[in-house]
Amino acid sequence: MRLGMAIVFVSDMKRSIAFYRDVIDLPLKFETTHWTEFDTEGATLALHLAERPAIQGLDPEHLPAAFCRPGLSVRNLSEFHQKMVERQVRVIQAPKNVFGVQIAQYADPDGLGISVSELK
Repeated sequence: MRLGMAIVFVSDMKRSIAFYRDVIDLPLKFETTHWTEFDTEGATLALHLAERPAIQGLDPEHLPAAFCRPGLSVRNLSEFHQKMVERQVRVIQAPKNVFGVQIAQYADPDGLGISVSELK
């Protein structure tokens, strides 16, 4: 079995498309006003327009049950991290070694945490 898709519910489709496409640099597969997909080398990352606003005050470091944190892999985490800092993305966790893997965490425009690890 293989994961085919991860869906992120967003409060503002245009803002989220700009973040995932222009800041994170994911290739856009297609977009609509309520559903957008990005191509990755693995599962599809989809954005779905939420019917309710984001939970205010959500702490992406300590999520309650029923939340998911998408994970991406990049070839060079140091370069990716520098780009995120330059693009003023909120850093939840700077790159650090966790169980032998370099990993960092960033927040998307709605505050959802995204884990980014370095490919070995």
